[in-house]
Amino acid sequence: QVELVESGGGLVQAGESLRLSCAASGRTFSTYAMGWFRQVPEKEREFVAAIRRMSGVTTYADSVKGRFTISKDNAMNTLYLQMNNLKLEDTAVYYCAAKNRIGSINDTRNYDYWGQGTQVTVSS
Repeated sequence: QVELVESGGGLVQAGESLRLSCAASGRTFSTYAMGWFRQVPEKEREFVAAIRRMSGVTTYADSVKGRFTISKDNAMNTLYLQMNNLKLEDTAVYYCAAKNRIGSINDTRNYDYWGQGTQVTVSS
């Protein structure tokens, strides 16, 4: 069983930074690619960033490219999302997830394990 616990969300002003963390159980990072997604009320969950299991190659949504950085610490079993120059439209609940299905790394349907989410609110 994979357990994922996000932390680090909060209220910030536009232009500021936040770093989200996702603590994972066991050998999650050696088994699964990992991703960050976000969701606002009444909208579908959307892809933010992902990091591949072995190569560590990263992929980003166009909306966050150049501002967000995904990384992982295998020794600490922790996934990170560094978010810089935050914008009002980044406000959402952010989820980390473990991908265990074959398919696109930016497709929520390919992820079976999800954390509970952490709220990020960006104000003007």
